[in-house]
Amino acid sequence: MTKRKNSGYKKTGKKPNKSQKSYGKKDSAPGNQKGSPSKGKGKGNDARQRGGKSVTAEVTCSGLTTDGKGIAQWEGKQLEVEHLLPGEKAEVLVSKSGKFVNAELKRVVSPSEDRVTPPCPYFYECGGCQIQHMSNDAQMRFKQKTIDALMKPFGKPEPILTMDHPYGYRNKNNMTFGLNKERQVIGGLYAQNSHHIIPMDRCLIHDPKADEIVQTIKDYMKSTKMQPYNEDTGHGFLRHVLIKVGKVSGEIMVVLVAASSVFQGKNNFLKALRKAHPEITTMILNVNTRNDSMVLGNQEKVLFGKGTITDTLCGLEFEISARSFYQINPVQTEKLYSKAIEMADLTGKETVIDAYCGIGTIGLIASKKAGKVIGVEENNDAVKDAIRNSKRNGVKNARFHQGDAGEFMVQMAARGEKADVVIMDPPRSGSDEAFLSSVVKLKPKRVVYVSCNPETQARDLKYLVKNGYEVEGIQPVDMFPQTVHVEAVTKLVRKK
Repeated sequence: MTKRKNSGYKKTGKKPNKSQKSYGKKDSAPGNQKGSPSKGKGKGNDARQRGGKSVTAEVTCSGLTTDGKGIAQWEGKQLEVEHLLPGEKAEVLVSKSGKFVNAELKRVVSPSEDRVTPPCPYFYECGGCQIQHMSNDAQMRFKQKTIDALMKPFGKPEPILTMDHPYGYRNKNNMTFGLNKERQVIGGLYAQNSHHIIPMDRCLIHDPKADEIVQTIKDYMKSTKMQPYNEDTGHGFLRHVLIKVGKVSGEIMVVLVAASSVFQGKNNFLKALRKAHPEITTMILNVNTRNDSMVLGNQEKVLFGKGTITDTLCGLEFEISARSFYQINPVQTEKLYSKAIEMADLTGKETVIDAYCGIGTIGLIASKKAGKVIGVEENNDAVKDAIRNSKRNGVKNARFHQGDAGEFMVQMAARGEKADVVIMDPPRSGSDEAFLSSVVKLKPKRVVYVSCNPETQARDLKYLVKNGYEVEGIQPVDMFPQTVHVEAVTKLVRKK
């Protein structure tokens, strides 16, 4: 989850070294090598390749790093190898560059029972899904061990809440357009850590209807003069297509991210797209003239429809704009938010602060069981969305404020005001010390911490535990199957 927040946490101590996190060896029975990458037969254990500095070595994987890479030892060095699983023997290509050692998987000699054939043909090239080569059960165990290790100082986490159907879950998809070497239009995703577009017709974790729409747009571009934007030359029109889908409502938003507001052939394009996909309920032209990695620019124009879509979450209806933050996986979000509300122990009398409230999702859901909800968010557009969502759902006991949540709570404490529960849902960077100290000053009875990054959550929990709180519950949730990401909601109570 990515939201606009306070600056990074400062006095934190050392961050855990991912390369040192091993989760133990797992025995595996010999099996076939389905799904294992192979780049030709190896030349024997530690056979040096002629004319180069690379070395082919046979290694055995002893565990996984927190980012899903296999851990193996070679000549006294720890290797981290993508797509290698615990217990597997494999040939890897080892190369050195100064103090750094890189290892690339060549061939799995004895595969693990946990290895499966990745259903996505782009898996080894894309990098968006890091663990699709693991069975669903292996993914669950990997994420559970990640959470258990990080949260060990605070207690034993509950079993992770997984997803019954772990594909097609994303309600927000972004595809990029460009030209290949033959000057043909391509659309797809950037390869990991690059601006190289991998042409693809289908991403298996995307909503399938969204990918169908992208394919139609790509076909239309090929048959007309609409050109993709070229970052190097600055020429061309279409940069990205962002699609948001209401999983419950069925409403679909298409955002054309272009380099110019001059949309030649606009009427013909809209007519063709709406004819092919009548399920599209609104379309927006977003103009982005920036040269950085930001997808959306500041200028927007609604081409048809109301410019927003709606969707239902935990029984409430939310309006979603092109810029709104809304959880990517609504099926798992219901589990995550329901657990957060359960941990808040609401009886109908409590004053609840929804810090980092965004468009008001958690706060409005909590309002059904709280006495009063106060939402605080720095992004003014998000606050306006939250107020609209409050009115849409007839919520009378929630108020939303634009500003820094930490400063807001310090001011409350200075006025002698109280809050019974603080629900916090920060970005991946976690909270900063200023915010956490404001929680301590306000002295709520309970803090419910929803996190998309357990590493920064563990860091922040350490601060809260040192300053009068104790952890009473930890619930991990698999929000992003096929990837290494895992979220957790934690309940803290103030010591008497």
